[in-house]
Amino acid sequence: MHRKLGTSGIEVSAIGFGCMGLNFAYGPGLAKQEAIALIRDAFASGVTFFDTAEAYGPFTNEELVGEALAPIRDQVVIATKFGFKNGDPTAGMDSRPERIREVADASLKRLKTDRIDLFYQHRVDPNVRMEDVAGTVKDLIREGKVKHFGLSEAGAQSIRRAHAVQPVTALQSEYSLWWREPEAEVLPTCEELGIGFVAFSPLGRGFLTGKIDENTSFAKDDFRNIVPRFSPEARKANQGLVELLGTIAETKRATPAQISLAWLLAQKSWIVPIPGTTKLHRLKENVRAAAIELTASDLREIGDALARITVQGDRYPAHLAARAGK
Repeated sequence: MHRKLGTSGIEVSAIGFGCMGLNFAYGPGLAKQEAIALIRDAFASGVTFFDTAEAYGPFTNEELVGEALAPIRDQVVIATKFGFKNGDPTAGMDSRPERIREVADASLKRLKTDRIDLFYQHRVDPNVRMEDVAGTVKDLIREGKVKHFGLSEAGAQSIRRAHAVQPVTALQSEYSLWWREPEAEVLPTCEELGIGFVAFSPLGRGFLTGKIDENTSFAKDDFRNIVPRFSPEARKANQGLVELLGTIAETKRATPAQISLAWLLAQKSWIVPIPGTTKLHRLKENVRAAAIELTASDLREIGDALARITVQGDRYPAHLAARAGK
């Protein structure tokens, strides 16, 4: 099952694979050969869309993805990102044109490829005009190093400014049953301009799978330890949403994770979720979500229930929240 990202003509599997968690952000990663095997299993399961970034590691995630996909390079779409100083998310933004060019060349080497299919600005850089960012990527596209331009967590105004210089193929932002903020301005803007939407954290960083409760403990280097929405109190308060998903999942002989992904797919035909996992059975479970049909009445039931549930806790700690939605 495939989808087109907006009107760009780029076609990808309905469910992509977010590679970040293989070795970054969520505690101890997989051993390198295990991670490579899982990426190849994803392809064997029908996934053709793989997401990475120089900042994941930094650099090591791209190397993994490059090695894993080298034998099947022409059958997959690889997305990566630029935008942080020296590839380090803690060092602040850097989308200066010369830096974008450096990242493109370095990413091509790490990914063992001659072109980047989709090159995202990881976060909007307040110190660099969006026109200069888009213009630099436009040059890289002209040179054949990049095929498509993307933005991540950008607001409607930034999307419009970028798109006027170089058409934006995809916007990648968080979107799920427990983070629906893109519905207000971003999704209508994407629809108007013919831009695809790639949903990261479509399973609420794992919460919507139903496998996390207030008693779950995370590894010490797991990013969720500093996320307000993952405080024990918030997790307890947000269980109602997971219970609802469980009820619907039972009627469909599915899992809460599959219902969460099917709900996203049902919102628009140009939305592609990119769940990540380190487990083969979860990967296969996620891919099977593309075959689940949610009827209009299913979607109404979910919508009505969501209207009665207020999700507790911010999705980012304050110092990171400032980067999103510019």
